[in-house]
Amino acid sequence: MAVSFDLFGTLVDVDTPDDPAAAVAEELDARGVAVPGDFEDAYREVHIDAPEGAEVPLPAHVGAALSSRGVDAPNNAARSAVVSAFDPSVTRREGVDAAIDAAADRGPIALCSNCSVPELVGRTLVRAGLHDAFDTAVTSVGLGWRKPDERVFESVATGLDADPSALVHVGDDPDTDGGVESVGGRFLDVSRTPLSAIAERPELLEPEPGP
Repeated sequence: MAVSFDLFGTLVDVDTPDDPAAAVAEELDARGVAVPGDFEDAYREVHIDAPEGAEVPLPAHVGAALSSRGVDAPNNAARSAVVSAFDPSVTRREGVDAAIDAAADRGPIALCSNCSVPELVGRTLVRAGLHDAFDTAVTSVGLGWRKPDERVFESVATGLDADPSALVHVGDDPDTDGGVESVGGRFLDVSRTPLSAIAERPELLEPEPGP
């Protein structure tokens, strides 16, 4: 068996900007980029025609939004601005250590996170003290595909040298994390089965539900 964990909303809570467009605009301005007056409108528009299930890195989206208004962002300013705008405070959720330990006692474990912001997952893991907790990590910004796309879970299984049908994915969103079921794996919803319950009943991490 193999277990993967979602990050945001499952293992940790983070504070994200209430107005992402405004936060990114402020960081762009700090880097000398001439932010257009309607940047917030541009930020909310679709500029990159990506296939279904693909992840568009946020810096690429921001660069395209600026370009749509005739503005250039030189010297990697879009990426730098995005990374700075999404620089979170991190709070570990109750039961994290015990749940991860219970999973690791039964087999290899992975992190599997949707995130369009480069470096955010890595910084979050460091701040949560989880940077060395997993055997492998798959992020949508790194892989290019987002949960629930089955290629995400296939990549996780490959990284753990496991069959996808043996994968149990622990997460908080049935619409995304539940995609593991498309490859024959099992979704364990922390909104119904909290992390503390996993530690108390590690048989919940079996590919088939325990009695």
